[in-house]
Amino acid sequence: MGLYGTLNLGTRALQAHSQGLAVAGQNLANVNNPAYTRQRLLVQTSATLPTAIGPQGTGVSAVAIQRIHDSLLDRQIQGETSVSGFWSAQQKALLSAQTNLGEALNSSVATSSAVGGQSTLSVNLDELFTEFHTLSLSAGSLPQRGNVLSKAQNLAAQFNQTDRRLAEVNDNLNESVTAGVGQATELLQSVARLNEQIRRAESGGNGSANDLRDLRQQKLETLAGLTNVETAEDPDGQVNVSIGGNLLVSGQQVLASLETYDAGGGQQLVRTSTGTALTLTGGSIQGTIDARDGALATLRSGLDTLANTLATEVNTIHRAGFNPTGGTGADFFTGTGAATFGVNAALVDHPELIQASGSATAPGDNQTVLALASLANKSLTAMGGQTFSASYTRTVTSLGESLATANGNVEDQQLVADMLQRQRSSVSGVSIDEEMTDLVKYQKAFQASARIISTVDELLNEVINMKR
Repeated sequence: MGLYGTLNLGTRALQAHSQGLAVAGQNLANVNNPAYTRQRLLVQTSATLPTAIGPQGTGVSAVAIQRIHDSLLDRQIQGETSVSGFWSAQQKALLSAQTNLGEALNSSVATSSAVGGQSTLSVNLDELFTEFHTLSLSAGSLPQRGNVLSKAQNLAAQFNQTDRRLAEVNDNLNESVTAGVGQATELLQSVARLNEQIRRAESGGNGSANDLRDLRQQKLETLAGLTNVETAEDPDGQVNVSIGGNLLVSGQQVLASLETYDAGGGQQLVRTSTGTALTLTGGSIQGTIDARDGALATLRSGLDTLANTLATEVNTIHRAGFNPTGGTGADFFTGTGAATFGVNAALVDHPELIQASGSATAPGDNQTVLALASLANKSLTAMGGQTFSASYTRTVTSLGESLATANGNVEDQQLVADMLQRQRSSVSGVSIDEEMTDLVKYQKAFQASARIISTVDELLNEVINMKR
């Protein structure tokens, strides 16, 4: 090989070890980058040369910068991210419903205590029936009639306010779905652009576009948090993305974007821009939709049923009663649901018109108001064979159970996510100690290679001097 061959050997070694230093430095620079995958320089022995004593090595060559990752772990994390997004969205939505309902929830019981010092529906409902009972003890008392109407107005205001707040929660969830769909569309476009960049960077055997692949994986995992995705990589290194069985990204092309639409009843669902409805099975978008159309819708329906049944039952009894002047037939409550529930304005202005008596000729009679008070303990068919209070407790408890389920699943998914992230970190994560060791190793190798060149240079000088 000769001195010049040895000089070339040293030069190749310098280049290889210099690249090794650069790769170790890149790893250390990204030690706090959660999307970064550790890289490693791959080297191999340079081509040998035939000599009289046999093939002789010509040193080392850097052949590739390898991205250290586990494709199976990436797919598992992507799938579990979708599940985590689903339950986290459910938890967030149900916590918002709990806050705006104003009741302290428990998976087995709905307490009647106020939250944040505010009165609640359960408290106001109990207080109304308590005032009905108190009025039955002195049916002719005008102040007590005023107390009854005051409690009734408090209850009506609570129904109205609760319905309004829950309607705002519903609107916020719709906005969240729309925002999530917009973000998902942007991510699909980003993946398509990265596909094209990766294809160009890797064309002609120029090695792996490691940093671009890291960025694309980050985009895919973010997308998985929004909705369930299926991915498949083609021979060119481009990833095709499907959602709900519909291919949306093929290479560098976005075949369809996502959008929300109203399937009737003001509900926002998800479909492609081509009009194909999507069946989502995971991600925060579907978690939000399920919470809105499930536990929240059940809660609002339960409140409407409670308000409507309460108005119907109280009005039926009150209409048959008589006020002190013999008047009859008036309703006590107005409205047909939580949003419109109210107290008859004629009674509010004139408490003496409450039809508390069971007889037109006996103003002091308390049979009607006694019947109103007894409604508190009456099992009603419209309430599923339960009392008003028990039915409301069941409605609130249902929300509490849904929230408890979401809380439990969020905790379980966090454990799974942590486990998978630890596994990936052990494979792809950057170890400062390991990279510092590599830096020292490459530094020493670089110095040794430089010494080879320096030695050959001295020998060449000796040879040149011999000819003078």
